[in-house]
Amino acid sequence: MTARLFCCLIKTMKRSLHYTVQREYHGYTIERFLKSNGYSSANITAIKKMPRNVVIKGEWVHMNRRLSEGDTLTVNINEDTSSEKIPPVQMALNIVYEDEDILVINKPAGLPIHPSLNHYEDSLANGLAYYYEAQGKPFIFRCANRLDKNTSGLTVIAKHLVSANILSTMVKNRDFHREYYAIVKGHINPSSGTIDAPIGRVDDSIITRQVDYAHGEKAITHYQVIKEKNGHSLVSIHLETGRTHQIRVHFKYINHPLIGDHLYNPDMEYINRQALHSHRISFNHPITGEAMDFTAKLPEDMAFINS
Repeated sequence: MTARLFCCLIKTMKRSLHYTVQREYHGYTIERFLKSNGYSSANITAIKKMPRNVVIKGEWVHMNRRLSEGDTLTVNINEDTSSEKIPPVQMALNIVYEDEDILVINKPAGLPIHPSLNHYEDSLANGLAYYYEAQGKPFIFRCANRLDKNTSGLTVIAKHLVSANILSTMVKNRDFHREYYAIVKGHINPSSGTIDAPIGRVDDSIITRQVDYAHGEKAITHYQVIKEKNGHSLVSIHLETGRTHQIRVHFKYINHPLIGDHLYNPDMEYINRQALHSHRISFNHPITGEAMDFTAKLPEDMAFINS
């Protein structure tokens, strides 16, 4: 990995979004129309400060302009700021999909999502900052589904403020579907089911979590055993909630902890990190509405379960 100095030249990310106004939106103001299409109040406030922000028939108009059925509305997004304190660092990125609105990346285990203490220049955000800089674009880090450093697999990055907000709303409303693969200890009976147990901090720890019925937050995990081998089970997991370390804590709670988990089950015989992989994500594209579905096969360090 090679660190780069920040470039002092002003860069701009430009994206034009086009909408044809349907009958149901006839008479709406542009601002109301945009909110109906997933824009937040913060999005609209930011866009109002951008040049030629909303255009109809080539004319720059105000947000209070009322729309007519059949109008073609163009929203021009221009962003020229970058995330602070994320130095660009050259690194290999496994990009599964990219368009003008989103990136889908298959993250390797061991790579933090964002810079932190002792990981200031070796995170996915650093690599993306370099990737954007090489294209002459500003970089604001907007990750839809953050993964732990030692969890591998698929993560989605929004490329501008509107796609970021719509993806965030999808995650909140459970319209962003994630399937994880984990290798856990032992034979699970029943082979499919739901773990419904609240999760809280351990003695006010910043990191460690536990099932805590007195003070924990609601946490629900659905699972299905795919395969068993040598006293281990490969499990498919869907989360109904997204608590910190939810999968790791829940499977420890039912006495089938993830192998290789330095916090909750330091069994390193087969793997040196928690055996957890973001295998599949599916969602509707935040701008086009197209159904998106991506999968990433088990990484090499988890593939022993299938050998």
